Amino acid sequence: MDRMTAMTVFVEVVERGSLTAAAEALDMSRAMVTRYLAEVERWLGARLLHRTTRRISLTGPGEAALLRFRQMLAIGEELHGELATDNPEPHGLLRVTASVSFGQSHLAAAVAAFVQRYPLTRVELLLVDRMVNLVEERVDVAVRISRAIDPSLIARPLAQCHSVLCAAPAYLAAHGTPTTADALAAHNCLTHHYVGKSVWQLQRDGRTVSVAVGGNISANEASLLVEAVRAGAGIAMLPIYQIGPLLESGELVRVLPDYELDVMGLHAVYASRRQLPAVMRSFLDFLVERFASAEFRSRM
Repeated sequence: MDRMTAMTVFVEVVERGSLTAAAEALDMSRAMVTRYLAEVERWLGARLLHRTTRRISLTGPGEAALLRFRQMLAIGEELHGELATDNPEPHGLLRVTASVSFGQSHLAAAVAAFVQRYPLTRVELLLVDRMVNLVEERVDVAVRISRAIDPSLIARPLAQCHSVLCAAPAYLAAHGTPTTADALAAHNCLTHHYVGKSVWQLQRDGRTVSVAVGGNISANEASLLVEAVRAGAGIAMLPIYQIGPLLESGELVRVLPDYELDVMGLHAVYASRRQLPAVMRSFLDFLVERFASAEFRSRM
């Protein structure tokens, strides 16, 4: 039995929640995945998974095996990167995560350009609006927009992310255009679950104004707020990288343009500097190059 492959199969089944999904990710038949699972259980002499028609769950030995297998696979990937010096071109698999909105608007195109430049690389892109644990979920790089980065992680700055207040012309025609920060209290303000859900901070002339806001729509994903604003539902605080074209076309209008909002950093985040594989170093350098470009900044 190829034990590295068996460990990989087991981890994929657990992380993806089904034999079918793991088989698709590994380009195997479902029967082959079942065979590897049976062989790894025989090798360890313990049942690792509870399997029903609806779900898969770990047994006690399965939880211990999952932790060790992840560690062993990570060591194997590091060793492969160190020994593959006879092939200087970046190659191998990267697992990358980002928010849904940034992934759709910018990162997907960046990943496509990266694999085109380095055809021996593969990227598995995970778009979610939650904080991914890079170690537990075996993610190599997270692209995050934040005011502060977890000090236990390594971060490479890519760009700055500016946001603005905006609304559809139809909403402003119906409800009036606020001319002061305090006037926002009288408007339907659409908010993000994790950024400024109840208070927006605006800066003007070196002074910060905190405004309590509220409205009838809140969401955990900025793309949903964009669509609600386009439909005339209210005023929202949204990143320019996402709504730049809508502002340029006039479909959305900037509200309180004399005020500035907090600027957040766009970073590529990873867990350790130790023995970075060539493919990961190349990807980080590629992101720095791409997001420092005039084209990207013009859309910010």
